[in-house]
Amino acid sequence: MKKLYICCIALLLSSLSFSQLRLSVLGGPQWASVNESNSIPGWDSTTKPNYKKRTSINIGLLADMPIGESGRWFLQPGVFYSGKGRKYAQVNDTVTAAISDTLLYNNNFYTNYIDIPVSIAHKFPLGKKSSFLVSAGPYLALFFNGKNSIETRAYSTNKFNKEEIDIDAGKATNKVKTSDFGVNLRAGFELGSILLTAFYSQGFTNFYTASYDGTFKHKVIGASVGFGLTKPQARKPKDRDKDGVPDVQDLCPTIAGTVATSGCPDADNDGIADANDKCPQVAGLPKYNGCPIPDTDKDGINDEEDKCPELAGLSKYKGCPIPDTDGDGINDEADQCPDKAGTPDFNGCPIPDSDGDGLNDKEDKCPQEAGSKENSGCPEIKKEIVEKVNYAAKNIFFDLNSDKILQKSFEALNEVAEILKEHSALRLSIEGHSDNIGKANYNLALSQKRAEAVKAYLIAQGIDPARLAAQGFGQGKPIADNKTSEGRAQNRRVELKLEQD
Repeated sequence: MKKLYICCIALLLSSLSFSQLRLSVLGGPQWASVNESNSIPGWDSTTKPNYKKRTSINIGLLADMPIGESGRWFLQPGVFYSGKGRKYAQVNDTVTAAISDTLLYNNNFYTNYIDIPVSIAHKFPLGKKSSFLVSAGPYLALFFNGKNSIETRAYSTNKFNKEEIDIDAGKATNKVKTSDFGVNLRAGFELGSILLTAFYSQGFTNFYTASYDGTFKHKVIGASVGFGLTKPQARKPKDRDKDGVPDVQDLCPTIAGTVATSGCPDADNDGIADANDKCPQVAGLPKYNGCPIPDTDKDGINDEEDKCPELAGLSKYKGCPIPDTDGDGINDEADQCPDKAGTPDFNGCPIPDSDGDGLNDKEDKCPQEAGSKENSGCPEIKKEIVEKVNYAAKNIFFDLNSDKILQKSFEALNEVAEILKEHSALRLSIEGHSDNIGKANYNLALSQKRAEAVKAYLIAQGIDPARLAAQGFGQGKPIADNKTSEGRAQNRRVELKLEQD
């Protein structure tokens, strides 16, 4: 029998010559039990609870043999030493111990097998060198050896007795069968050359002949840690036409071709398969369907170099007529900005945008100062400047019925002057207003004089007159009720309004 085991192991080791095989050594703990069924009265309630799992080991070899081209399915044959069996322990109560003169009774039924599983495995990739695997398949177990260890302690003398009986294979009573057959399931992780798995096996054979009518089947739950002993070589792909292109990639698997054409013939070696080559005997380019570069307009410059392949041109312009690159109606030889559409006024260049705000100088009211399109190219007047000017307007005072500016107004007007000096793009509109007391013509004339008096003061502070506008509106634009003294006081006012140049 042991010669048979040696032959099985030798057969697995000899498979190392198979280039696709990966061989791993595995081992680890396992917990074995025996599923027993019989017709003994009370067995399930009194005897069965005393049976326990046997803790043992598994150690052996497992091979990986790829199935198909996917690299995910494998045949996994193996050879393992596996400790199976079960334990029995019974401690009798005082009455039972006195009658049987047995206080303690232990019966360990240990059998050891050489398991030969043959499973189909599938590996789910988790990374470049790691995967999750599951496998299932039948196993054949060959009986190796076994012992039946019986331990008793007498009640009357308290003496301990131990007896070990070798378990033999055979068909007679109290013997185990030479072989066992069952199913094996395994799952775990393959991390490079390390294999971490858990497994479950269930025997289908009634492996033991007892002195009573019953069936006995092995069950094992265990774990294994494995290490790869070999690295599989890459499977040489099938190549029927021997052109160096594997059939799975070869578009013409039965006709020799080239790598560049995915295995199809290419007589002119231009990288285009003859079936798709309009000029199969003359090397060409893919963009011309395998034909040489043409000269469509017959100007002596081939289409690859001709920027105008449909129009005869000059080599000076790379096959094009004298161009107008920017399409502004001015040819490139006369155009100072041949790459940008422009106007004759600027020698073919675009109208400039001096301040770079997106509006050309002809449309920009502030061509030297960046602004927004909404404000005609001028910058927005800052809120704080507007607020300062509005505040100054409320602090301009005159003598009664006069256009003479009172001295207490000078500080506010001086601040307005400084603002205009700092912001040369600003203009100021000065508006005079009055209440409705007196004649309208008189009020209109007085408001005009007061507006001009403010303008004259600002000119005296060095402000360009062209930046100032003065106009009187009299009583025509009240902002409050003229029926009250407070309202009339609000209507007697000068308004200062800032504008961009």
